[in-house]
Amino acid sequence: MDNDSNTHGAESTDGRTGVDRRRFLAAGTGAVATSVAGCLDLSGEAGAGGEVTIGVLAPLGQDQGVGAENAAEMAVDEINDDGGIDGADVELVVVDTLSDPGETQDETERLIEVENADLLVGTFSSEATQGALETIGEYGIPFIITGSAAPSLVTDFVADDYEQYKSVFRSGPINSNLQAEAMGDYAEYLEERHGWEEFAFLADNAAWTEPFAENLPDILEDRGYEVVHEDRLQPGLDDWSSVIGDLQNAAPDAVFRFFAHNIATELLGAWHQQELDFGIEGIHVASMTPDFFEVMEGAASFETTSQSGAAGATAITEHTQDFVERYQEEYDEPALPMYMGFNTYDAIHVYHEAVERAGTTNWESDLDDIVDAMLETEYTGTAGTVEFYGPDSDYPHDLQETRDEDDVISNFPVTQWTPEGEIECVYPEAHRTADHQAPPWMG
Repeated sequence: MDNDSNTHGAESTDGRTGVDRRRFLAAGTGAVATSVAGCLDLSGEAGAGGEVTIGVLAPLGQDQGVGAENAAEMAVDEINDDGGIDGADVELVVVDTLSDPGETQDETERLIEVENADLLVGTFSSEATQGALETIGEYGIPFIITGSAAPSLVTDFVADDYEQYKSVFRSGPINSNLQAEAMGDYAEYLEERHGWEEFAFLADNAAWTEPFAENLPDILEDRGYEVVHEDRLQPGLDDWSSVIGDLQNAAPDAVFRFFAHNIATELLGAWHQQELDFGIEGIHVASMTPDFFEVMEGAASFETTSQSGAAGATAITEHTQDFVERYQEEYDEPALPMYMGFNTYDAIHVYHEAVERAGTTNWESDLDDIVDAMLETEYTGTAGTVEFYGPDSDYPHDLQETRDEDDVISNFPVTQWTPEGEIECVYPEAHRTADHQAPPWMG
């Protein structure tokens, strides 16, 4: 899941009042560095009075990016409060990718060459992540993807040239191929709950949605459902009248839509005002924004979205809700960490544990030791268990899905806005806080 542009009409990128963020501008750069451990001795190597530098690549004009920045600060604060990494203080350098592939590539190189980063985390849009990967492959710096879902980020890079890209991992979300399977499982729940058997499919025309377009209609039909309409939409679509008309003509029980580049306010408004006779399900990145319900004046009621961490609505692990509570004590906006925040927080702690096991942060000489330690990861995080696929798998170094006793994917939860403006987790059963609600006009 990812976002490129024009996806957060509900967000605010300022007004983060009451938070001492201890920032300074890195000289001669657009980076924001956060000194999180007091005065650092810069003369030595990490672990010997030096420092470990973590670079965060994020779209800081979007709530996903700001949530990732905030969550990274929390993780680094905690590590430093606990003695750092092998005794070395950790410094955080956050850069704005603008969700642009060229900007992401430039900032990636600068984090390595100028900021001397030891780890890179983040990236949101899959297209922007692709912009970083060539540079990362040239240097070999550890990189943990925390926002982009396209399977090609591992299949076309790590799997295709393992030696070149073995430093690349993904802590979340699960890739879009696995998300498509999870949507098939979710469709079975919707049938059990409401008797829904006919579905429409809409998606952004973007890299992260290609697996949904290629796989989900077949997955649904293989499970006995009918797909009555399919369409791919250009990012930033302004006129939704033909889309709405097509849906009315197709008359599905529910629409599976996958939007990160489209906010779809016109669709949601028509859905409520005209009482369109279908549910709206799938993934909607704008809807994850905490104030989206308010901005939409309630028109987000009954729509769902899948998202890592389930917006903290449920105790996915023993760490989920404690993390959200501590986040909200520290930060005003966004009011929730966002899915990229959950994944970024977990990624930094995963790296910390891995390099402690490896006994080194020196990726230029000890990359194999760091990679081996990363592959040993069994970490209970805020969004679930983090374990990585091995080098010989279909998705090397990708986050493994977790499955229940029925082989149903369980680490990609679905949340729903209620008419009261609350967020409930409706799926899977293990994390459910409320049953899924169909719009009342559907009867």
